[in-house]
Amino acid sequence: MCWKCGEEIDLSNGVYRNSTCPVCGADLHCCRGCKFYSQGNHFDCRESVEDFVKEKDRANFCEHFMAGKNSASANKISSEKNASEKQAARSAFDALFS
Repeated sequence: MCWKCGEEIDLSNGVYRNSTCPVCGADLHCCRGCKFYSQGNHFDCRESVEDFVKEKDRANFCEHFMAGKNSASANKISSEKNASEKQAARSAFDALFS
């Protein structure tokens, strides 16, 4: 699945550094398309990578890369969930002083 547009892509032949989404043209072998991508972790990765990758949406040579399901729609849902949790925590904090 493309991390940018959410399009289902056949990855049976593998994902190479020059692989792109046939719909939106986004690089697929990039941090944003990896199953280990996790914003907020060290270098935004759950693997112990040694090198910082500045452009998370551009193709790279990372040896830990594994195609993930980091689609645009999944990222939006995750972001909405985080906003909801943040608002609930803020309300609980405000209630302490009311």
